[in-house]
Amino acid sequence: MFAYVVRRILATIPVMAVVALFVFSLLYIAPGDPAAVIAGDQATPEDVERIRASLGLDRPYLVRFGAWVWDIMRGDLGVSIFTNLPVSTMIQQRIEPTLSLMVVTLLLAVSVAVPLGVLAAWKVGTWVDNAVMSFAVLAFSVPVFVVGYLLAYIFALELDWLPVQGYTAFSQGFWPWLENLILPAIALGSVYIALIARITRATMLEVLQQDYIRTARAKGAGQRSILFLHALKNAAVPIVTVIGIGIALLIGGAVVTESVFAIPGLGRLTVDAILRRDYPVIQGVVLLFSFVYVLVNLAIDLLYTLFDPRIRY
Repeated sequence: MFAYVVRRILATIPVMAVVALFVFSLLYIAPGDPAAVIAGDQATPEDVERIRASLGLDRPYLVRFGAWVWDIMRGDLGVSIFTNLPVSTMIQQRIEPTLSLMVVTLLLAVSVAVPLGVLAAWKVGTWVDNAVMSFAVLAFSVPVFVVGYLLAYIFALELDWLPVQGYTAFSQGFWPWLENLILPAIALGSVYIALIARITRATMLEVLQQDYIRTARAKGAGQRSILFLHALKNAAVPIVTVIGIGIALLIGGAVVTESVFAIPGLGRLTVDAILRRDYPVIQGVVLLFSFVYVLVNLAIDLLYTLFDPRIRY
């Protein structure tokens, strides 16, 4: 098992190297001259050259990439072109809303989707199963921003139950913090709930056909014990895998959700940076999101050692 863990950790190194190369290359594969685009139509040639020098475009590609990687290893993500603030500082200012939104969404999705999937597998072929699968198809079909606008219109504008936009820091109280995240978490988690529920149902249906389930029934085990102690435990590996893969949905959906609900998080920061062609900020945020995604998948791989008894080498 120790060798497996070491191999999985070492396998993330080339992955992060490729990610870093791609993120750095964003500055070079962008259409046109990035310095000229940033400078604007009224800029003089001297202004363009000054911006090129600040971006490092006047140096060879490999030299600039090596210096950029060295800065990253020292925690230096560069400086924003427009605000003149360190990118790491801007990320620190925006990371709490995004982290809060993703945690609430993840907890909501798992706590709703797994019981729904188990229920659909238990009542397979009935109206309950059909209702759960119909909801999953609908959630997959409707874009996140449409769900967000519908929720904001109904529960914020019409019923006035929850805030329509903004974010309140956790330090200002639990309920003010949570009520600003309920609608965004539901909107962002709708696709995630549908994904986990479908996978849970399919995996549970397969497990419920196994011989040891029939043996448990023959021994008089109750239905709840069979579903949650025997079947769900053995179906956990693919479910946990999908939960980890679904982090990519949360990262991508956070950009849209934060824009809809005016949450000042990393997603909103990314949109603003793209609109202003603030390449250092874009590179820093994309690199952070990629790093988090790789770490989550590494954690999922390491969890296999707990759920899968075959990994003993």
